[in-house]
This record gives sequence, structure tokens and C-alpha cells, in this order.
Amino acid sequence: MATPVNQPSAVHIFETLNAYRESGALKTAIELAVFTAIAGGASTAQAIASKCGASERGIRILCDTLVVGGLLEKDNGRYRNTPDGALFLDRNSPLYIGTISEFLCGPEIMTGYLERLTDSVRKGGTTLPGEGSVSHENPIWVKFARSMAPIMIPAAHAIAGHLPPTEPLKVLDIAAGHGMFGVTIASRNPQAEITALDWAPVLQVAKENAEKASVSSRYRTIEGSAFDVDFGSGYDAVLVTNFLHHFDAATNEKFLRKVHAALKPGGKAVTLEFVPNEDRVTPPTPARFALTMLNMTQGGDAYTFSELDTMFRNAGFASSEQHMLETQQSVIISTK
Repeated sequence: MATPVNQPSAVHIFETLNAYRESGALKTAIELAVFTAIAGGASTAQAIASKCGASERGIRILCDTLVVGGLLEKDNGRYRNTPDGALFLDRNSPLYIGTISEFLCGPEIMTGYLERLTDSVRKGGTTLPGEGSVSHENPIWVKFARSMAPIMIPAAHAIAGHLPPTEPLKVLDIAAGHGMFGVTIASRNPQAEITALDWAPVLQVAKENAEKASVSSRYRTIEGSAFDVDFGSGYDAVLVTNFLHHFDAATNEKFLRKVHAALKPGGKAVTLEFVPNEDRVTPPTPARFALTMLNMTQGGDAYTFSELDTMFRNAGFASSEQHMLETQQSVIISTK
């Protein structure tokens, strides 16, 4: 007799509760440079172990786990990288993003989910002290800036693609972090002048990236809180990347009125956000992101486009349009 398609099963529950194993396995493989060893020609557990400075038994079990998770392939006892692993997890690849594990799997995030989330759900906001992850000069943002830049490069190019490529451009990059959004614009447009705003220790990372990209002569900074410092005025574009989701709607509207005032007539606010559909359960990445904000902030959320559009209109913007990226983030272009 055929098994009913919708027969109840505890397997999914078990696997979900054990999902941290997959995170741990991938983080360990990145730290040991397993994908780099395989890209360099090592294919057996013994050869990979020798290159990674680990035990053969440990590497065999780790690599088998990665095969089960679809991050490696195995044939006749030999391992090989998947296309994703080869492109993004080999340290010699120009598209290497392994550094993101330092932030995404760091204790600030992982411990929070396993130890604080129940209390955050009860409260309706983070149980971290003060304003949570956005507290004054929180050192987590230096870690973010140093580890997360590689995965933001596609979004940075998408944002730059919405701005003029050659004409003079005055851009304010709010909560600049690693600085790659402004740096990418400056790299693509030789007449773009960038002003990056963030806490002083974070801006040090942004300035390093501007120097590497040879755009530091057109890259200045403003130190401090985006809610307190003077932005200046006359900007063609203001970048508001990965920022609004940290705060409640009223706080965002007050902030966006300040952004509106800093723009010249016809200027654009360019926002990067995880934007779920109106059902709030699709697409999966933006939908899940709301839980991170619940656990890390007092009033943040993953806002739908209609909610963001309302915030921008209430702040004085004439219109907003959404552009979905392959990364499941969205670029929102709001015109003054």
C-alpha cells in the first residue's frame, strides 16, 4: 500500500531543531579552508586533512556532512566542490564570501537565537540592554563591516546601476559600514563624490576599502549617529542600506524627513532592504529576517513594500518603486 503523501512525520521537526549542525559544519569547513584544499587538488579525506592540518577521521566526517547538505559532492571516496563552493568558498576565488560566517555564526547572533529568542517573543523586542544591536557604537558593526562586505557586492552594483554613470554626483551613504555601496558608485562614476556616515571605528573599515579601490580622494566621512549629525544638503542621492529594518515606523519616518531635507529637488533615496510580500511568509529570506529583528532590536521589522512606501510618502517623498534582486533583497528608489 502506498504511503499517504501528507502522512504526519517528526523528521522535519527533528531536522529543524538540529539545523545548527549545518551552520557549524560549514563554519568549520571555512575556518579549515576545506574548499580551498579541494580546489587545490586534494580530493581524499587523507589529502584534505594533510592540507588543512586536521585529522583524517575529522575531515572524513565533516566532508560527508557537507555532502549530505549539498555543499560538497562525493564519488568513489573522493570529494569535489559544488559550483557554489568553488565560486564562493575557495579562498583563492575573487568571489570568496567565507568571511560572512564570522558575523552570521558569531556568538552575538547564534547565542541570541538559542538563548534569548523565547524571552524576545514574550516581550515583543530584544532582551539585549539598551537599544539592542543598534546601541551607541556597538562593536558588532565593526565585525559586520569587516566580514560582510563580500556578499554585499552584487547589491552594491545593482544600486550603482540606478544612478548616472558619468555625470557629477553627490552621494551620502548613511550607516556606510564597510563602505562598499558608496565605493562601488565612486569606482563606476569618476565624477561621483561620496560622503560616508557611521560610527568612527566602523568608518575606518570604509576608508580602508575606499583606499583599496583608489577612490579615497573623492571619499569623505561624517562620524556619529545618523539621527544626530548634520547631513548637509544638496545631495543627488542618499543611500539608506540595511538600516530601516532596525527601527519602528515612527522612528523611520522622522529619520526619512531628515533624508528628504538633505536631497536636492528630484533627488533620490536609494534603500536596500529585505522586503517580504504582503503575506509576510514569502519569499523565505525576507520573511525569516523579521525574526532576527525581533531578537536584536526593540522595534525593528522586515517591512513590506506598502509599509515602506507609506513611510516615504509620510516623509515627503513623491513616489517609490521596488526592484527585487537575486539575493532576495530589494532596492527601493524614492524620489523627492
